[in-house]
Amino acid sequence: MKDVIDSIRLLDVGKIEENVSLKKYTTYRAGGNASCIVYPKNTKKLISLISFLKENRVPHKILGNGSNLLFSDKDYEGVLIRLNEFDKIKFVSKRKIRVGAGYSLVKLCLLAAKKSLTGLEFAAGIPGTVGGAIYMNAGAYKSDMGYIVESVKVLTPDCKVVTLVNKEMQFHYRSSFLQTHPGYVCLEVVLHLKPGKREAIEEVMRDRRQRRLDTQPLEYPSAGSVFRNPPDNFAGKLIEDAGLKGKKKGGAMVSDKHANFIINYKNAKASDIKELIELCHDEVKEKYGIDMRIEQEFVNWE
Repeated sequence: MKDVIDSIRLLDVGKIEENVSLKKYTTYRAGGNASCIVYPKNTKKLISLISFLKENRVPHKILGNGSNLLFSDKDYEGVLIRLNEFDKIKFVSKRKIRVGAGYSLVKLCLLAAKKSLTGLEFAAGIPGTVGGAIYMNAGAYKSDMGYIVESVKVLTPDCKVVTLVNKEMQFHYRSSFLQTHPGYVCLEVVLHLKPGKREAIEEVMRDRRQRRLDTQPLEYPSAGSVFRNPPDNFAGKLIEDAGLKGKKKGGAMVSDKHANFIINYKNAKASDIKELIELCHDEVKEKYGIDMRIEQEFVNWE
């Protein structure tokens, strides 16, 4: 990897961090080390980087805030790409916002409220980037990104920049075009919001923030909901009914506050967390015949 990193330096695409602990870059606070993380300065530099990595068959992955990933305890012998420099934001009209993929979703929600724009309240407590939220079609409280996205500028696998409109993004429950088409990268989004009253918007956000504090184990590292809710059911209830609430493996535990959260309560290894996820899945399937779908992505477990 040293030769690869030296070559990336010569490309001058942006800042490089070497031999970094993934515990610092994922909300589970678990996982091994990554050979390097690169922060491209702009789209042109991103294209140069990805073209080089593909030509040389170097494993690589876009990494947002790491709020939906579980890296293994092994070292990641590849290049992680963070789009922190893709953080420009512009109000293109009174109701439309153009925002980069690297912009904080929480920060965006607060800004929208300040501008008296409604539609983003559901995302106020989701600790990801805008790009990650688009990829996952992040949602809560019966709403999601698919309701407010007008268009998404993406980089295609052959390194062309194209714009996809909402319908082309194929937004469904916790799913999008980007999930089903590997190699596409979200660069920028145009959101269409509605005018509202700032006080009312902020009150909704405060209420939902308090509800999260009351019902979710936010005091511990986690990656949010582990499983998608099956139709007409709740993953947390199924896990609790299966008797797994409070179940521990190493330093990981099925939260006794919300069973659809697995928390790192004591320096958990990634393998501890993964084993608990698989245990919850298998127990619920065996007892209730329900094949719960895991929301989180496992990386570097091969």
